[in-house]
Amino acid sequence: MIIITVLLALFFTFASSIKITGWQKFIFETQLTFFNKYGLKRVHMFLVGILELSAAILLLASLIFEHKPLNDLGAVTIALTSIGAIFFHLRFDTIKDAVPAIVTLLLSLALIVSNQAPLGVFSLS
Repeated sequence: MIIITVLLALFFTFASSIKITGWQKFIFETQLTFFNKYGLKRVHMFLVGILELSAAILLLASLIFEHKPLNDLGAVTIALTSIGAIFFHLRFDTIKDAVPAIVTLLLSLALIVSNQAPLGVFSLS
């Protein structure tokens, strides 16, 4: 599960940095367009970015300190933000737009399940 933890942490560090700072103009404007379409403002996008960054930090901290509860908390946070993204994409967009959120939801659920399983079961990494 180390590989999934690292992938999610890197992805959400990247995604959140764009939502928070807007450093990558094309992706930032695309995401802001989605948020505006959903009736949400820039401040909402910033707050989602903070939540995503917090989840990424929890995942990285879980690796550094070998602490499964941090991993669970990071994975649950990602699962919840992914569910929110899926909801908005399916309500206002197409399923194609929801695919990244579906993938991150499935990966975060895999982490949660593996953290609850006895040692050796569901070992994917």
